[in-house]
Amino acid sequence: MSNNQTTPNNNSLMQLFLIGAALLLIPIALNYGLVPAKTLPMFLDMEVSATDQIHIFRGVMCLYLGVALFWAVSAFKPEWQRVAVVTAIGFAWSIALGRVISLVADGRPSLLLLVYLGIEIAAGLLGLAVLFAADRKLKR
Repeated sequence: MSNNQTTPNNNSLMQLFLIGAALLLIPIALNYGLVPAKTLPMFLDMEVSATDQIHIFRGVMCLYLGVALFWAVSAFKPEWQRVAVVTAIGFAWSIALGRVISLVADGRPSLLLLVYLGIEIAAGLLGLAVLFAADRKLKR
């Protein structure tokens, strides 16, 4: 099938954004769930020992890995790229919103979580910039 209006062209900027987002999310996911009782106390002010806590963190790990896999695959599927960038924006900003709610309700967390908040806000903004750039390219 040739590239026409029904087959989107590969957008290298979207591809780069999606690969970067996936690669950034993988170590965070593994930190949360691979061995949470060991890794989380090293990076956060928390102890993880109960089976239910470990279960939740491993679920979060697999959620993050699943999203990262979707972004990585989408980077090489032009017809999925735009939707994947939109999900990356939604993912980043929904987590950021939760962190902001927690800041207001619970107070200041550890520095690492504040760094994550900054990264999440920046990732959402970068994703929007990538979408706008793709739209400008289409209008030319």
